[in-house]
Amino acid sequence: MGDQMQFIVEKLNQEPFKKNYNLISFDSLESLQLLQLLNDVLGEIDPKHAVDIREELPEQTAKRMLSLLGILKYKPPGSVSDLSAFRQGLVTGSKPVIHPLLHWLLLRTSELKKRAYLARFLVKLEVPAEFLQDDTVADINKQYEELMEAFKNLHKEYEQLKISGLSTAEIRRDISAMEEEKDQLVKRVERLKKRVETVQNHQRMLEIARQLRLEKEREESLAQQKQAQKSQLFHAEQRLQRAQLQLKEMQDAVADSKPESLMKKLEEEINFNSYLVTEKIPRELESKKASVYLLQKVVAEPAMTQSDLSALQSEINEVNAELNQLIEKRMMKYEPTDSKFSMYRQQASIISRKKEAKAEELQAAKEEMSRLERQVQQRSSQAHELEGSEILTEDELKQYVNKLRSKNTLYKKKRLEIAEITAEYGILQRTEELLKQRHEAIQQQLQMIEEKKGISGYSYTQEELERVSAVKSEMDEKKGQTLDNMSEMVKKLNAVVAEKKASLAPVIKELRQLRQKCQELTQEREEKKIQYDSCAAGLESNRSALEQEVKGLLEECAQEESNYRYIHCMKRTLEVQLQRAKQEMKAYVSPDPQERRKAIREQYTRMILEQENLGKKLREKQKVVRESHGPNMKQRKMWQDFEQLMECKRECFQKQQNQAAIGQVIQEGGKDRLVL
Repeated sequence: MGDQMQFIVEKLNQEPFKKNYNLISFDSLESLQLLQLLNDVLGEIDPKHAVDIREELPEQTAKRMLSLLGILKYKPPGSVSDLSAFRQGLVTGSKPVIHPLLHWLLLRTSELKKRAYLARFLVKLEVPAEFLQDDTVADINKQYEELMEAFKNLHKEYEQLKISGLSTAEIRRDISAMEEEKDQLVKRVERLKKRVETVQNHQRMLEIARQLRLEKEREESLAQQKQAQKSQLFHAEQRLQRAQLQLKEMQDAVADSKPESLMKKLEEEINFNSYLVTEKIPRELESKKASVYLLQKVVAEPAMTQSDLSALQSEINEVNAELNQLIEKRMMKYEPTDSKFSMYRQQASIISRKKEAKAEELQAAKEEMSRLERQVQQRSSQAHELEGSEILTEDELKQYVNKLRSKNTLYKKKRLEIAEITAEYGILQRTEELLKQRHEAIQQQLQMIEEKKGISGYSYTQEELERVSAVKSEMDEKKGQTLDNMSEMVKKLNAVVAEKKASLAPVIKELRQLRQKCQELTQEREEKKIQYDSCAAGLESNRSALEQEVKGLLEECAQEESNYRYIHCMKRTLEVQLQRAKQEMKAYVSPDPQERRKAIREQYTRMILEQENLGKKLREKQKVVRESHGPNMKQRKMWQDFEQLMECKRECFQKQQNQAAIGQVIQEGGKDRLVL
């Protein structure tokens, strides 16, 4: 814990914090100061967190810090129950929680800066699945993911460029060198222009040279096209030859589909398998056994150094040289008949090697064909299990996909139509409700006017007339046989209507006057409403200004309250310190020696005396060490020389043993070669 605090204090005293702490002042920090210090470190990692924690609530501070620690992948020590204690300690500013967190942050500040920077662009926003059903939202989300992948690739390229060692100074030097070359070329071109200007018809010659250059470039492009077409023709001829060969093989297979041909194929296969069993596999097995035996012998031998390996390599080279000399001598002693036999032997060995290679190729091709057949069977069985007994072909699958796309577009179109109809239905429903409300209000006003004028029931009579006329129209349509009865009823109704009209004529005149008066009042109401709206707008602007002023005062009040709390906390801290000072003074002045021993001054005095005594002892010990330093160093030097002498003897003894063991291995290897 002390090393941890020492490391934290050293880091905080360096750039960019410069806190000038020591262990005592750092350990005496209060919870609020510790939280502010942790927030400063987090602000150095991510500048968005460089705020004053007194200006925000403790819950907001804890939530902000926990979110950043989650991005930085900080894992607090302990189990799940300790996680709740960690959160509580982070809110209250507990030292057992803050100190390990500060140590972890300061230990890997540069790495965490990089992680916080990348988190700004790589922390993916989770979009609910129901929102992704919208095409616009889905397209924007897809574009967002593509931009995130592009940022990842660019950041990787940037890191690779940083690692590759390309510096801006080197690039600047290259650019300056290229600019110098460019200036030299420009000067050279100007000199050539001056030399050409003295020649007659230089413009025409320049034009001819330009045309020549263009023709040469065209010739090169045509040559490249010709080469490309030749390569395409060559590939096409190869494809044609392969197709013809496949056609011939298929025709031969169809033509030779007889018992004799099948027996021939079976005999060839049996011969091939018998060759593998009798010749190839036993030979490979023997070679593997020999290599395993040699490897076991090598493993059983003691470990060799680089010098032993170099000595063995030199001996191998000498043995190979002797072997080559013996082969040359033997070839010089060969007779002509033996040379013919050697030629046949070489041909036979070449043929046997070719046979082995072709057998291996055939075996690999058969294994590949069987693997592909098993894979095809497996895929076909999976397709049957998923789709049933019928498997769609490529054309049927394309038709099915096109059909699904057309249905999808039709579904989207119908969905838009339904949305439009639903919106229109809502508008019409609202219009119907408004019209019903206006109708009821007008009916109530009309009834009140009729009651005032003494003609109550006029509107009801009019509605009754309208209803009767509607009934009449329905009766006219449905019952054409009862026209006479209906005509009499209409006459009666007309008479009643005439009587009602005659009785209502003066009322209608008064109603016209009232309508004119209503129009005047409506116009006056509109003017008053305009005045009201202007006055309301002025009051609204005044209200918004007052609200802003109130908001500023509330913020100032919150700031003052925060300052008050901070001052109150500092006051409590000072009171506690004053209380401790009083207790210290009381204990120091007390006549009781036990109480006086509890005083901090007495404790520090005892500690000073102990340290002074310890210093005296250490100085005496230092004096003794200085006096005995010279003889001890001489004795140490003698022991080192003796140790080097014994180490040299041990190495010489091991080298003699290794050389004897290597000679024995070489003799056994030579015997094995002679046996083979």
